[in-house]
Amino acid sequence: MTENWYSEEHATLGDRLAAARDAAGLTQSALAQRLGVRVKTLRDWENDASEPRANRLQMLAALLGVSLRWLLTGVGEDVAPPSDEAPAVDPQLKAALAELRSLRSDLLHMGERLGRLEKSLRLQFSGAETDE
Repeated sequence: MTENWYSEEHATLGDRLAAARDAAGLTQSALAQRLGVRVKTLRDWENDASEPRANRLQMLAALLGVSLRWLLTGVGEDVAPPSDEAPAVDPQLKAALAELRSLRSDLLHMGERLGRLEKSLRLQFSGAETDE
């Protein structure tokens, strides 16, 4: 069995975050924009100068297509260790994966918007009930 380079023993959260971002084909700028954070913030996370909050960790895992457990601990097989040889990737497949990631990100943001809307409606309904 080969040594898992991104395991907890060898890599930090920042290392795994950078590796997952690279594997997803995203730049720091693109990922920061999708997360709604500054590039400096993402860079600090990747350099282990600071750590993201729990809600950002969940968003990162979803956007990068890795498990939260792997991102935090390195346990699992979410991102393969770097190799000297880059495999040939069909451009159509790469475009389809990029579109899939974009859709997943859109769904995540829509879910957050739905939650805020639901909370707002609940507050309005609870206020209407006390008026009656």
